[in-house]
Amino acid sequence: MGEHIPVLLNEVIANLNIKSDGVYLDFTIGRGGHSSHILSKLDKGYLIGFDQDITAIKESEINLSKINDKFTLIHDNFRHFEKTLEEKNITYVDGILMDLGVSSPQFDEGSRGFSYKEDAILDMRMNQEQDLTAEKIVNSYSLEELTRIFKEYGDEKFSYSIAKNIVKTRQNAPIRTTSELVEIIKRSKPMKVLAKEGHPAKQVFQALRIEVNDELNALTETIHKALKYLRPHGGRLAIITFHSGEDKIVKEIFKSYSITQGNRFDGPVLEKEKEYRLVNSKPIIATNEELDINHRSKSAKLRVIERK
Repeated sequence: MGEHIPVLLNEVIANLNIKSDGVYLDFTIGRGGHSSHILSKLDKGYLIGFDQDITAIKESEINLSKINDKFTLIHDNFRHFEKTLEEKNITYVDGILMDLGVSSPQFDEGSRGFSYKEDAILDMRMNQEQDLTAEKIVNSYSLEELTRIFKEYGDEKFSYSIAKNIVKTRQNAPIRTTSELVEIIKRSKPMKVLAKEGHPAKQVFQALRIEVNDELNALTETIHKALKYLRPHGGRLAIITFHSGEDKIVKEIFKSYSITQGNRFDGPVLEKEKEYRLVNSKPIIATNEELDINHRSKSAKLRVIERK
């Protein structure tokens, strides 16, 4: 099983501006890659980590315990984080990290169905206790619904053709495995496209994963709530995205909280001072050194916002 290398690690730690007595939330604890570095900087501070994958919780518990005991891990989707803060009487936090990539071990564990390179049941659930799976989507969504999610969540040019072939294939027998789906995707694309670099199933698998885990809705909802919990005068929210749909959501929400919108042609604009500022106006991306050792950092973009 491949070791999970945390993406943009140095940039995340630098931009979270960690205080030794601060309270920090890691909404996607994974195996504790970023959090182990946050935790090592805490003295009187505290870290709360969330993950909907129980395996990730168990493994990060082991990894973080080697550093110190100033942390709590919660097995839940980050969209429910407020409940934990209320229980712990926490009003403000000093920093929040969201790393939206699927952790390497989830890809490496073929049976989870995230990878188009391993033959497995079409699952893709981050929380293995939920009902909706990729198999259910592929076998029950309409032609229109499948086309939409492949296009919106995967930027897939051949969304309609792939969806049409899925619907046609499942009339004979249900589509159950990743390899069956990969074959349908390959049949749906022209030879000249298949000859290009990159796996032909990548975008459809990404789209299914996002739909199974309701990722974009959870992201939108959570950012709005998270911003309210940042401590005034320096609390920061750092988000790493891995595809254009996620990055667009983060960029637009951050902009709406930090930049006054006004039309200069309508006379004077009553500018209400915004409570937040963008720490970086352009997203931070991986250095060439990082790209050499971790190919998964290629599409990563880090955006950071601070409460004034």
